[in-house]
Amino acid sequence: MSYVDGYIVPVPKANKENYRRMAEAAAAIFTEHGATGLMEAWADDVPHGQWTDFYRAVQCTDEETVVFSWIIWPDKAARDAGSAAVMADPRMTREAFESQFGEVFDGKRMVYGGFMPLVTR
Repeated sequence: MSYVDGYIVPVPKANKENYRRMAEAAAAIFTEHGATGLMEAWADDVPHGQWTDFYRAVQCTDEETVVFSWIIWPDKAARDAGSAAVMADPRMTREAFESQFGEVFDGKRMVYGGFMPLVTR
């Protein structure tokens, strides 16, 4: 069964194009290391909740928005191996990305995790 890594991250609205370019580069690396699909989605119709919401989860400022993303792997073993390979890939270092795209987002406020699918179609 497939396995999914998901995350949300705050991104300055002014960095939308740099984030897109960075995400394209990262997508190629994840795919190279076994990911079978991924999505990077810029907030469009995301309401502010009364008690909690995507924005509060990552402490968004008024100048930021939320990106909601996921990576699909064939299974958890492929994810574990692929993630390790991605993190060891020199193209994925903070320095490598910042030299190409600048400081695109604050990774300290990223929320992420691995998920076992319950229902797929």
